[in-house]
Amino acid sequence: MISSVRGTAVHVDADSVVVEVGGVGLHVAVTPQVARTTHLGDTVLLHTTLIVREDALSLFGFETREELTVFGQLLGVTGVGPKSALGVLATLTVPQIADAVAADDDAPFRRVSGIGPKTAKLIVVQLAGKIAVTRAPGSGGVDAAASAAVPAQVVQALVGLGWSERTAAEAVEATASEASESDRGSVPALLRLTLAALGPARKETVGG
Repeated sequence: MISSVRGTAVHVDADSVVVEVGGVGLHVAVTPQVARTTHLGDTVLLHTTLIVREDALSLFGFETREELTVFGQLLGVTGVGPKSALGVLATLTVPQIADAVAADDDAPFRRVSGIGPKTAKLIVVQLAGKIAVTRAPGSGGVDAAASAAVPAQVVQALVGLGWSERTAAEAVEATASEASESDRGSVPALLRLTLAALGPARKETVGG
């Protein structure tokens, strides 16, 4: 098992880097974020895992050990392969993944290319209680339980104002996906943003 690679970047693509270690170039699949910040000649350190298949040996690399751990956990989910797991980590940070799982919210995973509704739900169900995230003190991270409660409270507030539960839930989900972390953790802020988004359709929904 190759658990880490340190060497010189000799080739960079959109989703991979070649790291030269002791005269040997290792092709490592990475997220686009890692590829964008890696330049030829850079000394790079990647936490890696080797995926062995009958027809290929594939090396996947990450900036942090935490990302590598979550990658392995994603691979344990039914229907998630290495490419899809890498896609999740290319789209969502580890805290965002942990918060979505804690909130039983599969919407963030449905936005990942290659992840369908069924697989997104399986990710939430099968990773429940498994992802531990280390947050820096004062980082502003939203507590998972509070994060889960805020959207539900906003939905109920909108239902009380006359929108259907389905319309309210869809609007809150869409708004939360674009909102800042602090706004997602605040009922008044998320309600205000969702009301602004629903504004043009309010007369049709409530007035009719």
